[in-house]
Amino acid sequence: MTEKSLSQMRICFLGESFVNGTGDPECLGWTGRICVNAQNKGYEITYYNLGVRRETSTELRNRWYREASYRLPKECDGRIVFSFGVNDTTIENGKTRVAVEDSIDNIRNILSQAQQLYPVLMVSPPPCTDEAQNQRIANLVQEFALVCQELNIPYLNIFQYLQKSTIWREEARNYDGAHPRAGGYREFAQLVDRWEAWQNWFI
Repeated sequence: MTEKSLSQMRICFLGESFVNGTGDPECLGWTGRICVNAQNKGYEITYYNLGVRRETSTELRNRWYREASYRLPKECDGRIVFSFGVNDTTIENGKTRVAVEDSIDNIRNILSQAQQLYPVLMVSPPPCTDEAQNQRIANLVQEFALVCQELNIPYLNIFQYLQKSTIWREEARNYDGAHPRAGGYREFAQLVDRWEAWQNWFI
């Protein structure tokens, strides 16, 4: 990558409250941390956090292009990292907010369009502290993996790691039952930082 294109790299992070970094007293979340680390390594990037609390994949499908294209003009090296799905699995009025088949249709629609315009990465939804919901999230994680494999989009399954994380579970349990504090987001960020697909953006 040339020095000019590095200086123009703009990255949009799109998803829900875990992208937003809800619960982190340092207001960085995992997205802010990986961008700080990239900057510390000498890569000049512009970072857009476009996480929206309580947003489902259906709602994201309706807004992502408008928001990303406004921030990623063609003359710049624009990139997108998506991470969503937890809110789809929340039970409201006796059913999940988004049916599994609709979540799969949404991710296929979002990613297939986005990859025609930008380099794209997908990070799986993380776990929460409700075991029944975690089973639903785990199912969605696997379904999302299949779609990403089909579209040849790099996919990082952070669910399997964070589900075993004592820090993630305890911070979320002691906060609001879903979101961690700084320590949990730090663990999340470390997983992404070590991900080859993310590192390859800076070669």
